[in-house]
Amino acid sequence: MAITAQDVKELRERTGIGMMECKKALMSTDGNMEKAIEELRKKGLAKAAKKADRETLEWAIKIITKGNKAYILSISCETDFLAISDKFKSMMSDMIKFLEENGESSKDSAQEKINSDYALELGENLKIKEYKIVEADSIASYVHSNGKLASVISAKAGTDTEKLKQVAMHVTAANPEYLRAEDISDEIVEKEKALQLEIMKNDEKMWNKPEQVLVKIIEGKMWKFKSEISLLEQAFVIDPNQKVKAFIWEDTIEKFYRFSI
Repeated sequence: MAITAQDVKELRERTGIGMMECKKALMSTDGNMEKAIEELRKKGLAKAAKKADRETLEWAIKIITKGNKAYILSISCETDFLAISDKFKSMMSDMIKFLEENGESSKDSAQEKINSDYALELGENLKIKEYKIVEADSIASYVHSNGKLASVISAKAGTDTEKLKQVAMHVTAANPEYLRAEDISDEIVEKEKALQLEIMKNDEKMWNKPEQVLVKIIEGKMWKFKSEISLLEQAFVIDPNQKVKAFIWEDTIEKFYRFSI
């Protein structure tokens, strides 16, 4: 029976095992998918294959910054017990070093390494979720103590990295969606206006007002809406009396990334 690329892809998705091993297993079993999975298990590659359909609802995030680069890794598992264990943390350190040495394009190889070197010992289904490198002139990161919330801030050269770290902490807490209010598209604003109009029409204090009056009220609310979801316009969590853009010069930050479970 001819082995197709789709067959190999399906087996790889079901088991998390590398492409070449999947192709060999299919060839040795004449394309029988279930027998190929058993073949992988027999080789000791695939206690992970047996677990491949289990849900991975827990995970941990690790970020290291070196020079002008941040290396971001998150790996999911099945239980919180494993996610907080020393063995899991040791694997995270090893794999972030793998990312540093091999680059973002090595994600598939990294997953294969996890399957072959760690899945059997740790006894759970392990999947890479984030595998990313961020590069900027100035960079800072923050990982919350629970290991499940993190952020990276990239900024212009010469930016105070201690201030950037505090902004990164703010991002994990306040969950902004945009950097600046002007980044929000007209489509998003119009959608919010329509939603607010429906809310007002169902409000017993507002429903009997003319629609043009409701529209004017909604227009007045739009800046508040934009401010609440724009990083630079948000009240700074460490000092709510000032906005983020007052804490750090508003043209300094170029981009932010937030990672959560």
